[in-house]
Amino acid sequence: MRHHFFLLVILLAAVGSAAAMEFEPVANIEAAALAAVAGGGGDVEAEASVDPALRLPACPAGLAGQAANAGTVEVRCTDASGWRLFVPVRVRRSQDVLVLVRNVAAGATLSEADFVVESRDAGRILGAPLTDAGSAVGRSARRLLQAGTVLAANDLMSPRLVRRGDSVTLVSREGGLEIRMAGRALGDGGVDDRVTVENASSRRVVQGRVGPGGEVLVGR
Repeated sequence: MRHHFFLLVILLAAVGSAAAMEFEPVANIEAAALAAVAGGGGDVEAEASVDPALRLPACPAGLAGQAANAGTVEVRCTDASGWRLFVPVRVRRSQDVLVLVRNVAAGATLSEADFVVESRDAGRILGAPLTDAGSAVGRSARRLLQAGTVLAANDLMSPRLVRRGDSVTLVSREGGLEIRMAGRALGDGGVDDRVTVENASSRRVVQGRVGPGGEVLVGR
């Protein structure tokens, strides 16, 4: 009987010790995971998935989160011998972009009436989206663009200053010396575009960059 009494005391002490153990609130773990993905620009919506029944020892030193890979954040207790946990996180980052409100024909010049600024899920946008009106107004469509298109840098081109068959001035500069020659454009191009041209005297075909006045810079 005495043996049973001591066994009961030991069991009660163990239960009391377990009851007294403090656990890290799941909400704290989720908050640390979400804080790790809050940066990066734009508006961010994120959701961390932690089992509500999870029981990890409380961390007096505090928690730290660090993105481990796409969709996962490592949350760790900053104690020297603390625990760590990999938490799945779903992130939706929105970004303000330019979206066409009407069809734009190939070669047509865009105005502010052609697009609006909308917030879109950045993870679903392909390419490099344009984010300000100044990067689109006055530029021309490279091809037919449909209404609802998120405008990207490679959708537009500078207005054509040089067209195929045009007589152009070829400019070669080296050091302080500038040489100007007559030539013919073999393609279309706007400011800073590269075009193929033919030297009118030597018939040599080279590539050059279109200058702001329609001249073509060739050579070095």
